[in-house]
Amino acid sequence: MKTIYDFTVKDRKGNDISLKEYANEVLLIVNTATKCGFTPQYEELEKLYKNLHSEGFEILDFPCNQFGQQAPGTDESIHNFCKLTYGTDFPQFKKLKVNGEDAEPLYKFLKSQKGFAGWDMSHPIAPILDKILSEADPNYKESAEIKWNFTKFLINKKGQVVARFEPTEKLENVEAKIKEELAK
Repeated sequence: MKTIYDFTVKDRKGNDISLKEYANEVLLIVNTATKCGFTPQYEELEKLYKNLHSEGFEILDFPCNQFGQQAPGTDESIHNFCKLTYGTDFPQFKKLKVNGEDAEPLYKFLKSQKGFAGWDMSHPIAPILDKILSEADPNYKESAEIKWNFTKFLINKKGQVVARFEPTEKLENVEAKIKEELAK
């Protein structure tokens, strides 16, 4: 059975990184953007990282410019923005594509494992996204494609995808699932 350990990605400087380096850790893989309504999630993600990193938790940050061109700039300028604005310490990788034919193979795999999880409609941005995406494709919810920035995939200690969280999901719900996986 394939796991995320079968993939190699590029760090922000262009070096190959085997995801085997993260074996036996609980991972949260996130596609991010610096100019998005969800960008303040960096602050909450960094708190999660600081609180749980010593227990074997890692966040892997993959900037993506596919949604409203909200991740402009170079890999280094994105990194500097995140470090200076939110104090992020978790690993940040090279900007990539999460959808389409030229999507990063890791993201093709993640989507094949967990489809769209649905919006938390109590989030103020959820109705807006639902309207925009429904107008473009009335059946968008049936596709496993990433819908927006800050979609998160939870990976267990065996490298298997165990959950997908859309950007509107409350971070405390994400944290609860992370803690469940860390306790296993």
